[in-house]
Amino acid sequence: MRGLFIGFSYPWRALRLLIGQPRLWRYVAIPIGLNLLVGVMLYTTLMLAGFHAIDTLVADWPGWIAWVLRGILVVTLFIGLGYLLVRFGVVLGSPFYSRLSEVLEERLRGVMLTAPQMTPAHIVRDLGGALLFEIKKLLLTVTIGLPALLLNVLPGIGSVLATIIGIALGVTIACLDFFDPPLERRRLAFRAKLGFIGRHLPASAGFGLICLGLVSIPLLNLLAVPICITAGTLFYCDVAATEPATS
Repeated sequence: MRGLFIGFSYPWRALRLLIGQPRLWRYVAIPIGLNLLVGVMLYTTLMLAGFHAIDTLVADWPGWIAWVLRGILVVTLFIGLGYLLVRFGVVLGSPFYSRLSEVLEERLRGVMLTAPQMTPAHIVRDLGGALLFEIKKLLLTVTIGLPALLLNVLPGIGSVLATIIGIALGVTIACLDFFDPPLERRRLAFRAKLGFIGRHLPASAGFGLICLGLVSIPLLNLLAVPICITAGTLFYCDVAATEPATS
């Protein structure tokens, strides 16, 4: 339990650090602006379409069942939109988040990282790497998520197992998202990044769970991504001494 609570603490530590370091805001402002643009498009198109689809779906259900079903579907819609927003936000903001993470690591660990300047070519290369990383995470989601959905055909225990697996998958994806900048600088393979998460359980599980919650809350998720990126770098710096191969 202590490890879980340690993991929970990182976003709050990151928020305090960002508030106290105005020089870091320039690496946060542009991604937040991009998130706002993407968020406006998603929430004014897909959300309206989603509400219309929900109304159509529950129209023929009796009274209280329709309200319960509507509530479940609305929550699911917001979580889904939050997931999409994070996917766009992580990719579009990747060059800025990478630099934010580099600056943080230099200050926290007292090391100078030989990072390339943010030229257009460097930004394009970062975006390409981020897209490839998203494809690998999508494959992981499909490989584990689809079989988990099939468990729902089993009454009772099947739905419980599917829920547990779904949460575990969401936590893993959140860890991959927000631990990635310092791990990618070490040129770690996808499996090695998963290994990093596994080696630092249960703290990594607590970290992923709180970040998953933050990025699932509408409007708050517009600000949560840079906070969670900062938190992931803080986490890495705290455990770097135990990772001699990657530090």
